[in-house]
Amino acid sequence: MAFNELLLQLGGVGRFQWAQFTLVVLPMLLMASHNTIQNFTAAIPSHHCRPPPSANLSGDSVEAEELWAWLPRDEQGRPESCRRFTSPQRGPHWPNGTGLNRANATEACLDGWLYDHSTFPSTIVTEWDLVCSHKVLRHLGQSLYMLGVLVGASLFGNLADRLGRRKILIWVYLQTAVSGTCCAFSSNLSTYCVFRFLIGASLAGMALNTITLNTEWMPIHTRATVAALVGYAYSIGQFVLAGCAYAVPHWRWLQLLTSLPFFIFFLYSWFFIESARWHASTGRLDLTLQALKKVAWINGKQEEGEKLNIEALQIKLHKEMTLGKSRHTTLDLVRLPTLRCLFCCLSLMWFATSFAYYGLVMDLQYFGTNIYLTQVIFGVVDLPAKLIGFLITNYIGRRPAQMASLLLAGISILVNALVPKDWGITRTSLAVLGKGCLASSFNCAFLYTGELYPTVIRQTGLGMGSMMARVGSIMSPLVNMTGEFYPALPSLIYGAVPIAGGVVTFFLPETLNMPLPESVEDLKARSHRKKEKEEAEEQTIPLQTLGKNGLQG
Repeated sequence: MAFNELLLQLGGVGRFQWAQFTLVVLPMLLMASHNTIQNFTAAIPSHHCRPPPSANLSGDSVEAEELWAWLPRDEQGRPESCRRFTSPQRGPHWPNGTGLNRANATEACLDGWLYDHSTFPSTIVTEWDLVCSHKVLRHLGQSLYMLGVLVGASLFGNLADRLGRRKILIWVYLQTAVSGTCCAFSSNLSTYCVFRFLIGASLAGMALNTITLNTEWMPIHTRATVAALVGYAYSIGQFVLAGCAYAVPHWRWLQLLTSLPFFIFFLYSWFFIESARWHASTGRLDLTLQALKKVAWINGKQEEGEKLNIEALQIKLHKEMTLGKSRHTTLDLVRLPTLRCLFCCLSLMWFATSFAYYGLVMDLQYFGTNIYLTQVIFGVVDLPAKLIGFLITNYIGRRPAQMASLLLAGISILVNALVPKDWGITRTSLAVLGKGCLASSFNCAFLYTGELYPTVIRQTGLGMGSMMARVGSIMSPLVNMTGEFYPALPSLIYGAVPIAGGVVTFFLPETLNMPLPESVEDLKARSHRKKEKEEAEEQTIPLQTLGKNGLQG
């Protein structure tokens, strides 16, 4: 509680907190863009085989007639995407795939494809022909991006506890800017995938440290508000992506547009003030004092700042200095009993949220055929869901908010599996409810996890949680394969996992209005006090019962 008192003494939520919060959160607008940018940069437009060079196409009407002569039709009468006739079939058109249209021999698209550029002038699909037999390569860039997020969450989470939050943010802004720019100028798919991996790794580090740096500079009563505002920044970023993609449909320019601003973020990030909590946890009271005096000056509390000195900090932060000297690694999350329970419960919570979220998003295609409108709807759904989640988190508690969002999401998915497919409005409503709950769960998970882990290992714990979320997002598409055995099985799995995550959340402690733990010893002390309180309550009940019986006698 000593550090929270210091923050209140220096202005609480003053000019510094709002200024740094705004500058740290701004990059989150474009993080959402990079997460789902392949919805546009890897979009698949309508396409069909290119006729052989011997076709001698010339003139609009002649070209159209000659082109149709080479293209077989599917059962709906549309030209097939991946086959062409071995020789032109001139004459009247045969609708519905009947007649000679189906009888004549066909072959693969040996001379490439022709694409409809009316919606997407250029994508990685049209540029590198990632269709038909090469269609699976289209997902390679996004898969490696998610793998990068998985690696970056663990790597940068650990490094932030050792090197500080500010240094990691400076680095990941630069890495995102350079990797994103290089990605826009990639000459082949392999190079593109490498840079997508690097972008994913850097954005994972950015997300973790954005939450932590802001949380550690805010008083206790504002932490839920901070987490909610960061979540809203991500949601607004989905609108930003829709607008940018509509205005700049060429994939290279869109990739460049969402990457160049990170050079600006990199430049102004040098002015961030490192977390004084982190300085104190590493034993650097001189840097802690320097940071606190800067904050006091910015907040207009120079007199309060002048009262601070090394001796005063040693008295106020004696506990943090004494208990925060030990170094912790990722292995401590499973080695130490106090952290092991937190790690197991939080890992399942993160996994369940991400697993169900990506599983549900893949079933929301009936929102409409317009990809830009769909992107906007996905963002709109998050806004009321996160507001309700914030109110529950801030006034009732973190644990009830996390439990309710996961349980309600799981129930809505399970009910949706039982609803007939022709009940479109009902299915859509349940899908929207589920996605909104999972978006709220993500918002709460960052705050709740950051408040449960002590400062000395907070970033490592957040990194492992984010890594488990990436494991969930990678495993989620595999569940769809179970639909071949039983059509409703994927939905049953997608619904059961978040329910399990909600049940496990029950065993986590509440953190509403509680000071951030600075060390593992703080967690042990908190747990010990809780047990003593429960034992005292158990002893009080029999005494009260005995007193009532005595009065009755």
